[in-house]
Amino acid sequence: HVQLVESGGGSVQAGGSLTLTCTASRYSAYCMGWFRQTPGKEREGVATIQRDGRTNYANSVKDRFTISKDNARNTLSLQMNSLKPEDTAMYYCAAASYYTYDCTRMGDYKYWGQGTQVTVS
Repeated sequence: HVQLVESGGGSVQAGGSLTLTCTASRYSAYCMGWFRQTPGKEREGVATIQRDGRTNYANSVKDRFTISKDNARNTLSLQMNSLKPEDTAMYYCAAASYYTYDCTRMGDYKYWGQGTQVTVS
């Protein structure tokens, strides 16, 4: 079992930056990712990282967001730059419980954090 705790959310003006951090209770050897959800909409993938470091980004955040993982500290980060109002959402950290080549499939993620709110005005 892996417990995930997100931090770093908050309110920021458009064009600003935020860094989200997810702290895991133990090392996760499989896919990890950031997902987001707004009221009335389905949860969507933002960025994922494979254990070999391969990353994948939603088209809407490419060139603005960067996902990274620190295996020594059991943390997952999401650096968000040039934020837009449409980035406003609850952001969730997630970890898979088995190996899968494609980290973008939400159904492969077993462990989820409680979320951290990001508001861009």
